[in-house]
Amino acid sequence: MSDRRRFIVASLLTLVSSLVGPPAAATQNRPSNTSRNTPGPAEADSGTAHRSILVVGDSLSAEYGLPAGTGWVTHIDRHLEQHGTGYQIHNASISGDTTSGGVSRLPGELDRSRPDIVIIELGANDALRGLSLDMARDNLAQMIEMSQQHGARVLLIGMQIPPNYGKRYADQFAALFPELATRYDTGLVPFMLDGFATDPDMFLDDGIHPNEAAQALIAETVWSLLVSMLDVQ
Repeated sequence: MSDRRRFIVASLLTLVSSLVGPPAAATQNRPSNTSRNTPGPAEADSGTAHRSILVVGDSLSAEYGLPAGTGWVTHIDRHLEQHGTGYQIHNASISGDTTSGGVSRLPGELDRSRPDIVIIELGANDALRGLSLDMARDNLAQMIEMSQQHGARVLLIGMQIPPNYGKRYADQFAALFPELATRYDTGLVPFMLDGFATDPDMFLDDGIHPNEAAQALIAETVWSLLVSMLDVQ
């Protein structure tokens, strides 16, 4: 096996497997709310509240191993501000989360942030635990449906796993995201780590999580799909 192929397999394998963590550790890796001046209930009821974006993800979105305020979600927040979009972003990502966890906590997050757009970045932990892909598909579908029922548009972020888990399983997992995006007419980022997944310089010393430099690349990948969903004049 070539060094490049060995790195690809090892990086992707350890990346997603490390996303699985005990609940106690997961809550410690939840990022602070990145919203700028989150409006209170009175402001929201008056119709003067900013439009909002909710991010529900795992450690790839929760600034795992990074200084606070350096993750890709913060980069998106800066884009939103620099372009004068009027959107604020709320990061509700938790390291170690699965699609089942996302389904459980999404209703509360929807009620709290009242988002116009929901970015869903979940599923890798399900696959690396060898959980049923049908269950992961159903959970993601429920999250999309709940978001749309709340009047929010959805941007689904896709992930991939190495063929070590079986080519058929890996292919079926990768196909979940475009399948759901087509069924529910959502936005889609096909692969979150597109453009640097094989570059060891873009990962932390653990060889698992994207480092600070990689966050800007992730943000550009997400932004290229998100910008067309923004309701700006």
